[in-house]
Amino acid sequence: MELWEAILTRRSIRKFKSQIIPEELIEKILRAGMQAPSARNKQPWHFVVIRNREMLNKISEVHPYAYMLKEAPLGILICGDTNIETTIEYIVQDCSAATQNMLLAAHGFGLGAVWLGIYPREQRITALKELLQIPNHIIPIAMIAVGYPDEIKSFEDRFNPERIHYEKW
Repeated sequence: MELWEAILTRRSIRKFKSQIIPEELIEKILRAGMQAPSARNKQPWHFVVIRNREMLNKISEVHPYAYMLKEAPLGILICGDTNIETTIEYIVQDCSAATQNMLLAAHGFGLGAVWLGIYPREQRITALKELLQIPNHIIPIAMIAVGYPDEIKSFEDRFNPERIHYEKW
């Protein structure tokens, strides 16, 4: 899939087939995340790959909008390391860029995915740290549910020229 097409056609997919995702595709998605731009090139990200059905179900119980993990064969938690980058705002930006790269890569490989927000919701952060035994200096920022799509979403043109300002407001 061409990059421009991937950007325009990527949509949040919340229904998945039970088909297992090959290991090489998972690695490519993770590589895409690690190629994201990063403030001062600190690359403070860590990724937790979750394929265990029981754990995916538990996460769907502690995150109020993660019901799709009950069907998804894969979840990837994107975390920031405060020992590498001390500025939380940069951690959030870096991990968000990694998340978007991973969503586009998944789409380009014919997979569906959806971004599940975690940071700054303390309840979600705490629950995931506890469930996944995450150290104190690591902050869960986002999670993506990934799988072969079991739904088709049509193109939605989101271009809005009223949101564009040149030279000044």
